[in-house]
Amino acid sequence: MGDLLSIAVGAILIQNIVLTRFLGLCPFFGVSTKRGNALAMGLAVLFVMTSSSILTSLIYLYILIPLGIQYMRIVVFILVIAAFVQFVEMLIRKLSEALYRALGIYLPLITTNCAVLGVALINTDVEGYPLLPATVNGMATGIGFMLVLFLMAAIRERLELADLPRAFQGLPIAFVTAALLALAFQAFSGMRL
Repeated sequence: MGDLLSIAVGAILIQNIVLTRFLGLCPFFGVSTKRGNALAMGLAVLFVMTSSSILTSLIYLYILIPLGIQYMRIVVFILVIAAFVQFVEMLIRKLSEALYRALGIYLPLITTNCAVLGVALINTDVEGYPLLPATVNGMATGIGFMLVLFLMAAIRERLELADLPRAFQGLPIAFVTAALLALAFQAFSGMRL
C-alpha cells in the first residue's frame, strides 16, 4: 500500500506531468483562463487518463506482450484514448452544450494530448507497472493535471484584474506564472515517503 501511495504522491506533486515533464501544455495554456472550464477539462482528462491507463495496461500485458507485438503499442494506445475521448465528448455535449462550446477544440484534442499518451507509455515502458500501480499512476497523474490546471486558472483570473504592462498581458504573464508554478512544484522533489 505504501508503494501505491508513493506512486500517487509522486505523480501529483513530485513528477507532475505538466510542471516537471512539460507534457500537456496546449490545454494547460488554452483552457486555464476560467476556473470552471479548467475544472471541467481536468475532470475529462482525469477520466480519460484513468480509464486508458487501465485498458492500455491490460492490452499491453495480456495481448501485445504474449503476441510479441509490443511495437504496436502507440497505435493501440491512441485508439484506446480516442475511444474514451469520444465518449467524454458525447457525454459533455449531451449534458452541457455551453460547456461543450467553452472547451471548444481542446476537448477533442485530448486524443492527441501528449500527457495522456505519455502516462500510458510511462506505465508500460518507463516504469513497467502492473495493472494496479498503472491505474493509480494514471488516476494520480490526472489529479495532478487537474490541480495545476485549476491553480493556473485561478491565478489567471486574478491576473485579469491586475494592472500589468501591455507587454505582459495575456500569454506572456501566463508563461511567467507557469514557470513560477513549476519552480514551486520543484520544492516537492525533496519529499521522502
